Amino acid sequence: MKIGIVGLGKMGANMAQRLTQGGHRVVAFDLSAQACKRAQTHGIEAVSSLEKLAAALKGPRVVWLMVPAGEATQKTLEGLRPHLARNDVVIDGGNSNYRDSQRRARELAQDGVRFVDVGTSGGVWGLKEGYCLMAGGEAAAVRRVRPALETLAPAPGRGWAHVGPAGAGHFVKMVHNGIEYGLMQAYAEGFELMQRKADLGLDLAAIAELWRHGSVVRSWLLDLTANALAENAKLSGIAAYVPDSGEGRWTVQEAVELGVALPVITAALQNRFRSQAEAPFADKLLAAMRNQFGGHAVKREG
Repeated sequence: MKIGIVGLGKMGANMAQRLTQGGHRVVAFDLSAQACKRAQTHGIEAVSSLEKLAAALKGPRVVWLMVPAGEATQKTLEGLRPHLARNDVVIDGGNSNYRDSQRRARELAQDGVRFVDVGTSGGVWGLKEGYCLMAGGEAAAVRRVRPALETLAPAPGRGWAHVGPAGAGHFVKMVHNGIEYGLMQAYAEGFELMQRKADLGLDLAAIAELWRHGSVVRSWLLDLTANALAENAKLSGIAAYVPDSGEGRWTVQEAVELGVALPVITAALQNRFRSQAEAPFADKLLAAMRNQFGGHAVKREG
């Protein structure tokens, strides 16, 4: 099939390459002329506007968006919408909020355009290993794009699924990322405890490699942890600052609305917030209170 890709960032470019390698024809657009030139070196047709992208696709079209969630996705859809026609399919493969996806599906349906939200996991390894794809939308629309999903997944019969109606793909991906927060936090805390037990002289890289084989805690995240420690055992030059993409927040907010207890994911999210704070005010206040009630010494800044 011929498919349009909008957004040639790292993941979008890799997905375009995987589709091309799988025998699909890909036409792509990105605001960066340099990104378009790079895509052409991989046999991908690149155009200079959304209008030209739509014109290069024979109807009914399939257009896959791989742009940042939020305003960028909204503006891209607004720019693309006048060039779409009835029975075209738009796929949002970014990390959009599922409520936005539900709204966009309703809006595009007014023009007879079908919307599929695809939560996409795989990161920089997706080109080689394939992507995990969580698709939401009408069954007929998902069937239309199934050849692309099967090509992008690790294998045609695994690594992708139609998980529910519009919004379901991004909802499932949101929960996926919340779980990821918790898993990463557990690994990080365990390795910090071993790192602090200096008298045992533990080789963290060797332990990570050990756990990859036969252990009940083995996982792809552990594989990546082992890679990181093998490359830089002391993590020299890496700041203790962990961003949050937004999906962890959405997961916790949804849990509050539904009255579902998520203590591990919530704690992992809060820890990321703490890592982003330089000299947290709360810690300063703790030190000041100890000084007030017990006369304990205060460590001064500078």
